[in-house]
Amino acid sequence: MKRRFIEDSWRKEPWFKQLCTAFLTNKSETDLANFLRDVATLSELQAFSERLEVARLLAKGLSYREVARLTGASTTTVTRVAKSIENGEGGYRKFFNVHRHHRMMVKEAVSAAEKAKDEGVKPATVLQKYLQK
Repeated sequence: MKRRFIEDSWRKEPWFKQLCTAFLTNKSETDLANFLRDVATLSELQAFSERLEVARLLAKGLSYREVARLTGASTTTVTRVAKSIENGEGGYRKFFNVHRHHRMMVKEAVSAAEKAKDEGVKPATVLQKYLQK
């Protein structure tokens, strides 16, 4: 019988823990890319990459439809990513906060958000507000 992860216990699954450990052993982008290519299909890698780009664009304040148009992702995928950002485990938010001033966020978007925050202007979207927490 095939093992299934369930919502209450997925973090405790030995296979999942082993996967996390395997990710952490990769010391360079090249090593990680090679590992990912070995354990995932190109379709799976495309899906992961697409979701991260969707999250990045949502964090910049683009509408769901605009994100779908720019990425080619379905509006269902865009909505699912947005829900993960807002109600998930905090992984997307942590990633974008860590990389806010690096290559993942456009400098203009960051300075505009900071300026708006300083001026007391509310973020354009619920998602932007959530990411500022």
